[in-house]
Formats: sequence, structure tokens, C-alpha cells
Amino acid sequence: VCVCVFVLLFHLSLCRRAHTLTVLFILTCALVYVTLLEETPHDTAYNTKSALVFLVLLCFCMTDHVYGYVFVFAAYWRFWLCVSVVYELFLIFILFQTVHDGRQFMKYIDPKLGVPLPERDYGGNCLIYDPGHPADPFHNIWDKMDGFVPAHFLGWYIKTLMIRDWWMCMIISVMFEFLEYSLEHQLPNFSECWWDHWIMDVLMCNSLGIYCGMKTLGWLSMKPYQWQGLWNIPTYKGKIKRIAFQFTPYSWVKFEWRPASNLRRWLAVLGIIFMFLLAELNTFYLKFVLWMPPEHYLVLVRLIFFVNVGGVAMREIYDFMDDPKFYKKLGQQAWIVATITVTEFLIVVKYDPNTIMLPIPFFVTQCWTLGIVLIFFWTLWRFFIRDITLRYKETHQRRQEGSSEQDRVPGHADGSNLATSGRSKLNGSMDTVRHRKS
Repeated sequence: VCVCVFVLLFHLSLCRRAHTLTVLFILTCALVYVTLLEETPHDTAYNTKSALVFLVLLCFCMTDHVYGYVFVFAAYWRFWLCVSVVYELFLIFILFQTVHDGRQFMKYIDPKLGVPLPERDYGGNCLIYDPGHPADPFHNIWDKMDGFVPAHFLGWYIKTLMIRDWWMCMIISVMFEFLEYSLEHQLPNFSECWWDHWIMDVLMCNSLGIYCGMKTLGWLSMKPYQWQGLWNIPTYKGKIKRIAFQFTPYSWVKFEWRPASNLRRWLAVLGIIFMFLLAELNTFYLKFVLWMPPEHYLVLVRLIFFVNVGGVAMREIYDFMDDPKFYKKLGQQAWIVATITVTEFLIVVKYDPNTIMLPIPFFVTQCWTLGIVLIFFWTLWRFFIRDITLRYKETHQRRQEGSSEQDRVPGHADGSNLATSGRSKLNGSMDTVRHRKS
């Protein structure tokens, strides 16, 4: 029954519009069959997974088409939209559980979970060349060359494709390293050597990923989009190339954030940076409070999920900022991603408040307070004081130009009056002469 229902609903989901009534009828028939005719097995895990399958199918087929993103099928982005809804429902379910029940519930997904795991400390001996180990003096570097090195590169390559701005990516990259410095007293995983922070992460992995991402963006912006049908292409090479391009965007929009253009865009860019950093922190804190090892496949699945839904969310945010008259409201994927990020953070706060509430070192508090104050005063100067000053200068300049024009106009008027008076006097004298002659 599940296979038949899945085939029917998946066929409907490939359409560009959601067939809500048809899906509702088919799904209701399937639920009636399962409830009345099928014997319920005494297996809690199986029943839970079956219910989740039907929930995914329902969301998958009834969500609307996501504007602006079509690669192969419209159903692809609709699928990720429904996965966003299901993931948010799962997070809310975990949020309402006790700490013990929530951690033990993860065993339904993987029996290996639900066990406390030690965090790895990347700090310690930070010598690049360690003379105490003559056999391998560079062992500190090789110890830190793990799977997170290509993950950093690939992650920032994909983030660059999402944000499409060099400076925003570099700011987020550097800011996250400062967050790791600031929060290493809470998570041992944040404790790293200085050269691991700035050389391996920022300069090598992150910067190289951002550079490759910007090069890919340049290629996509210059790539010719062929609208010709597959069977109208004469050569096999052209057909293969056309099939490969089917997996790339059918249109391309270059993001120009221009954060300093107005206050609305500036606040939006600050909000985007904040949500990006919060989502990055959630990756580490969630696996810490839910007892998931860093190499677990769920961590990778979550990153793949955010790659797909984050790109759509960024496009919806940019369209809403760039053309608010046409896009009256923010897209649904952007709202769901923001809700997911906040819900993940709430789970972290509920499951381990002691770690979150550990006192921040005083010098770290001073640095962050100074940064926030500088951003506040720059915003105040750029969008309020500077605008008032420019308006005052423009008004003063216009008044000066107006007064100078007024000074010139009386001068011309006096000259014309003098000429007119001279003519009137001459005419008067001539009239007098004529009167005398007469």
C-alpha cells in the first residue's frame, strides 16, 4: 500500500502545481485502509517511521512550487520545502520532550546514539615544529588534518554560491573564528591553536572555498543558457552538454547586496550574518547536547539539508529586499529556515542551560561590547547624522544659490529701469519740444 501510494503521489508531485484535492483523496483512502484493514504491528519504531513517511508524502505533494529555482523538476525544491516542514515538526517534538527522553529518542533513528561522548580538544600543544618529537616534528599539523579540512573548503564553496558576495563571506568566516575564541570555555571543540584558526581555517580552507565559489559564480553569470530543445540539437556532444546543463539554474541572478545604500538593507544584511553565525553554532551545540559524534551521518545530512534550503531562502530574501513592490512578503522557505534555526537554538538552551550560561571571560565581553558599540554608532552616523548633514548642506547651498540669483535679478532690473527712465525722459523732452513747436 505504501509503495502504491508513494508512486501515485510522487507522480502528482512532478506537476508544476499542487493537486491538493487529489492528494487529499488518495491519502485519505490510504489512511482508511491502514486503519481498518491492516493489523497494527507491535513495533513502536516501525509505527513511528510509517507515520513519518505518510507525513512526508503529504507535505511533499501539497506544498507549492518554489519560485526562481528549477533545475530538473519543480518537485525537487518542493521536496526540500516539505522536508523543512517535517524537520521543524521533528525539532518541536524534541523541544517538548524531557532531556533524557529527547536523547534516548535519537536511538529510534540510530541505536548507537543516546550515549554521552567526549568532545575532542583541538588545542593543547600548538607548536608548528615540535623538537621533542624528532621522528615527526610536524605531528601537530598532521593531527589536525582530519575530515574537517575538506569539509571547511566544501562548506564555504557552497556558502559562497548561496550568498554570492565576497565581503559577506569573508566577514562571516572571520566572525565565526572570533566566536570560537569567545566560546571555547563552553565547548572544548572550539579550542584550537592560533594557526589552526587563522592559517588553516581562514586563509587556506575558507578563503580557497570562497575563491572557487566566486569563480563558479562568474562562470554561471557568463554561461550561455540554451533554450533549444534536446532533440533539436544536431550533435551528440551538444545533447550531452544540454543534459549536463539541465542540472544548472535555467536563469541567473547576480546578488548586489549594497548594505550601505539604505538602513533597510543594512539591517537585513546584519540579520543575515547573525542567522548564518547562529546556524553555524547550532551545528556544534546540537551534537553536543544530543550526544551525536562529529562523524555521524546525521550531522552530514543536516548540512546537506541546509545547503538546499539555504540557497532558496537567500534568493527569497534578496528578491524581497531588492524589489519590495513586487515581492510583498518574504518567501515561505526563508521563514521556515529562520524558524528552524531559532528552534535548534532553543533546544540547545533547554537541554544544557548550564553550558550556555557559563560566564563569559571579561576580556571577551569587552571585545564584543566594543564591536556592538562601534556598529551602533556607525549605523547612527551613516544613516542619520550623515543624512541630516548632507540635507543641511544641500539646503544651505540652495539658499545661497537662490540669494545670488535674487542679487543678480535686481541689478538687471535697475539697469532696465535706468534705460526705461532714460527713454521716458527722452520721450518727455521730445514731447515738450513738439508741444513748443506746435
